[in-house]
Amino acid sequence: MKRISWFLLVSLVFVVLCGCIVVRRPSIAPPPLRTEVVIAKPGPDYVWISGYWGWKGGKYAWMTGHWVKARPGRVWIAGRWDKRGQHWVWIKGRWRRR
Repeated sequence: MKRISWFLLVSLVFVVLCGCIVVRRPSIAPPPLRTEVVIAKPGPDYVWISGYWGWKGGKYAWMTGHWVKARPGRVWIAGRWDKRGQHWVWIKGRWRRR
């Protein structure tokens, strides 16, 4: 009986704490993209991933662009912000087959 009571108490605390997690999405549009200085390409098989505004700690923060090794037979599709109702949602960049 004591074991069941302990399990129920721990479960209740877990449920209460999980209910307190708030995911905040921005309700204002991201700022205009920054002009970046693209550094020298590290090799012929690299692709530049442009910088973008990320949502961190309740505000927009600039994520600097960088070079990544290209994936054979694929092309990089940049991420973007989409307005959905009253909020803005980040659609992550991805590799797509050619």
